[in-house]
Amino acid sequence: MTVLLFYVALFAGAFFLVKLIRRGMQSRQDFTSLKTVTFGDESAVTPDRAASIISVLVIFIIWGAFTGSKLLPIHVPGPFIGETAFTYTLENAEGATDDAKVTVRVFGFGEDVEKFEVEAGDGFASNDALAAQAGRSTTLLFDKNDEAKRKAGAKIIAINGEAISAGGSVDAGDGTVTLTGKGAISFTPHQGMQMNPIWLPSPETVVGRFFEIASDGYQNFSLWQHLGWSLTRVIVGFVTGAIVGIPLGYAMGLSGWFRGWFDPIVEFMRPVPPLALIPLVIIWFGIWETGKIVLLFLAALWIMTIAARAGVSGVNISKIHAAYSLGASKWQIMRHVIVPNSLPEIFTGARVAMGVCWGTVVAAELVAAQKGAGMMIIAASKFQLTDIVIMGIVLIGIIGYGIDILMRKAENWLVPWKGRS
Repeated sequence: MTVLLFYVALFAGAFFLVKLIRRGMQSRQDFTSLKTVTFGDESAVTPDRAASIISVLVIFIIWGAFTGSKLLPIHVPGPFIGETAFTYTLENAEGATDDAKVTVRVFGFGEDVEKFEVEAGDGFASNDALAAQAGRSTTLLFDKNDEAKRKAGAKIIAINGEAISAGGSVDAGDGTVTLTGKGAISFTPHQGMQMNPIWLPSPETVVGRFFEIASDGYQNFSLWQHLGWSLTRVIVGFVTGAIVGIPLGYAMGLSGWFRGWFDPIVEFMRPVPPLALIPLVIIWFGIWETGKIVLLFLAALWIMTIAARAGVSGVNISKIHAAYSLGASKWQIMRHVIVPNSLPEIFTGARVAMGVCWGTVVAAELVAAQKGAGMMIIAASKFQLTDIVIMGIVLIGIIGYGIDILMRKAENWLVPWKGRS
């Protein structure tokens, strides 16, 4: 919730700051130079490059601030690290009480937790030492050192002079002391707002891991082999899905028989997530490359079919009537009217299908894959190597975004009439 509020605040601040700067830099214009239609006009809405750059920077600022990155001078409050102490009051079976001091050393993320000792002191409650790691709880069985034992009826009645009972908690300044149901002491150092590296490592850690794997490889293969195999699988699955899906969509858009025959199948399979098909694909096609390609093929097939069908159905009927009135044949109408006017929808479907294929490749490489970005992510997750997991996710996102940009450029080049009547 804190991260979300932080993100919203940065978004709003950047928006108003950029607007203010632009308003001060913008030269005065008369009304004739302004576009007459802006709201609701898709052609008037283009990506604001400043917003795109700031958006990426904000994500890295939040990432770095909440992971204690050395790249940023300012961070959110981090976890308590260092030495602290608290006192507990022990009551024995006879009702006598004695105080003991517990010294706690909290080690940072990734550091080795080293045990240490302190002087026991006088009385039946002995001083004790407790070693913990930042952000993690640790438990102290006080009667291991104390003369008074829990089995004999001894119990803790106060922490730092504040009364406590089983299940209760007391803020000890640098952490929270909780008395468990069985009377043991649990100490949790204050976590602050920074993330444990095992959950989210810092940006420089992920970048460092990237250069390490790019140089030395991972799981017997280089990074480029992992990415190359994933890219190959995605492209093969997408292309085969498009080769089958586009003609099928055209047939459904032009023929009532084809539409009636295949519409139940397409509409039934469209909402089924590709992940749900993994067991069936394994049974039918095995666990090797064929099964992975088939899964990606099915991920793209229905999207491309629906996109082609929508493209044909969305052709302006007046254009077809005009072509007929000029004496065009069905083939000429198909070639010069239907195909050109359906291409924008097909390209949109292709971009969606490619994104779905990239999202499915991790699952496709879940079973018996020896190389691939998805395999790398899954193998790293088994050993809680979060930096490799995030690195793989970022690389998949960058490659997918790059492919989407290439497809946009191809659409602008091949379909320059998009958006025109």
